[in-house]
Amino acid sequence: MARVSTATIKEKKQNGEKITMLTSYDYSMAAMVDAAEIDMILVGDSLGNVVLGYEDTLPVTMDDMVHHTRAVSRGTSYSMVVADMPFLSYHVTIEEAVRNAGRLIQEGSAQAVKLEGGVERVDTIKAILDAQIPVVGHIGLTPQSVNQFGGFKVQGKDVETARKAIEDARALDEAGVFAIVLECVPTPLAQRITQEVSCPTIGIGAGPYCDGQVLVINDMLGITRGHVPKFVKKFAHLEPLIQEALLAYKKEVESGQFPSAEHGFKMKSEVLEEL
Repeated sequence: MARVSTATIKEKKQNGEKITMLTSYDYSMAAMVDAAEIDMILVGDSLGNVVLGYEDTLPVTMDDMVHHTRAVSRGTSYSMVVADMPFLSYHVTIEEAVRNAGRLIQEGSAQAVKLEGGVERVDTIKAILDAQIPVVGHIGLTPQSVNQFGGFKVQGKDVETARKAIEDARALDEAGVFAIVLECVPTPLAQRITQEVSCPTIGIGAGPYCDGQVLVINDMLGITRGHVPKFVKKFAHLEPLIQEALLAYKKEVESGQFPSAEHGFKMKSEVLEEL
């Protein structure tokens, strides 16, 4: 089956078909997501929190993103791989932004990149698109702006910020992004944005009216340490099962029960005698 493309994603909105997207940060998990035929895999800079143990996404580097994107790409043949551009990788100059986006495609083998921001990012997005690199936009709660927002808060709850979100979405759509992530915005606002833009919207904490949904895979599998956002639905509760397996392993090793004869390898008796 052919890999999902930007055309596939756009056609899904036109046909009224929902779009599926999940994060992934390594080869083995990406291979399972790909086997489930999820439309898009996001190699999110959320790997800073989920994989690297940082408090937020700000310390994540381009080298981090290239490394993890390359691992994810090796595990996929169906899902489109979208790589996040991390903090400061597209904020300094447009030339640097294009070069960094190119690294995620050339070195990471991604099919598209995602970056945060609205009207203020249009020129950068156009330059990346001119380099033949597909772009996903991201507005609402943009984690790289956590210090500016004063924390992880729902965005667009008042008239001023709601209008800004609509303006940003329109600008991104006109710039040529093939999808927009709407994070932590009120459901009615997400519904209006989805109706007003031609490209698909992908919601995370933005209600059911977006054209698609994305979740952090550790959250939806129930293996997240610490706070889990309100908008997350746990489709599995794997942490207790994993802890149970770890404790069983510890117990069997300490008691000598594991490994047993069936887990070992034999050798010919004459070789042993010669030794």
